[in-house]
Amino acid sequence: MEKKEYDNTKITQTLSHIKHTIMVLSGKGGVGKSTVSANLAFALSEKGNKVGLLDSDFHGPSIPKILGLEDKKITASEKGFNPIVVSPNLTVMSIGFLLSERDAPVIWRGPLKMGAMKQFIGDVNWGAIDYLIVDLPPGTGDEPLTVAQLIPQCDGAIIVTTPQDVALVSVRKSINFVKKMNIPVLGIIENMSGFTCPHCGKSVDIFKSGGGLKASRDLQVPYLGKVPLDPKIVDTGDSGEPFIIKNATSDAANAFTKIVEKIEKNVNKKGK
Repeated sequence: MEKKEYDNTKITQTLSHIKHTIMVLSGKGGVGKSTVSANLAFALSEKGNKVGLLDSDFHGPSIPKILGLEDKKITASEKGFNPIVVSPNLTVMSIGFLLSERDAPVIWRGPLKMGAMKQFIGDVNWGAIDYLIVDLPPGTGDEPLTVAQLIPQCDGAIIVTTPQDVALVSVRKSINFVKKMNIPVLGIIENMSGFTCPHCGKSVDIFKSGGGLKASRDLQVPYLGKVPLDPKIVDTGDSGEPFIIKNATSDAANAFTKIVEKIEKNVNKKGK
């Protein structure tokens, strides 16, 4: 994307056609945030919503891999960039679609990332959609700050964590970041929470359990639910298939469905 003085009115015009915007954050890497973002986007689209999924992790974009889109390239028109169509109700945009080579690193400082983020919102032909899900990189750096400033009317943020204490220390910082930016916290998702052995049926809390619920109570924010560990989530992510569609009757898919119902309820409470 070319470096230029950006016309922010494009962002305002684009956002005027997007009913709800949701940020997905995590305090640290390795908690499955992008996998959660992709499955939430699929779950929302399966309910008949028009959904856009924006992968804003410039240094480690994983959404193209998770959705099986690594070989796709973005096309452009006079109106801007055309997002990749995943299904009739789901489109996606990622820096991964613009790289000359799959393994090419993105070596950018803050100003370049800010400029690219503006274009990802204002110059992409998202069209009239119900939800724009913004999958942010871990932490509270340039990308989350830029999105918070560009979309001040964001409906809210979802914080993804795993149950163990080392993850919860970071997630508390994410929640405080969101609050300082005056963005509502839609809730916490506790990912990788419990594992049921497929052979003996015994449930094991590999990463503990209940940490996300405790954090939500301590920080007085909603708790959206927990998603159990499921090897098929790894398999479908590696093969680029939507987990919740391929494994619709699984406990993890049911968890995503219930979480989406809570998200829609919380967003609609705002009356937007």
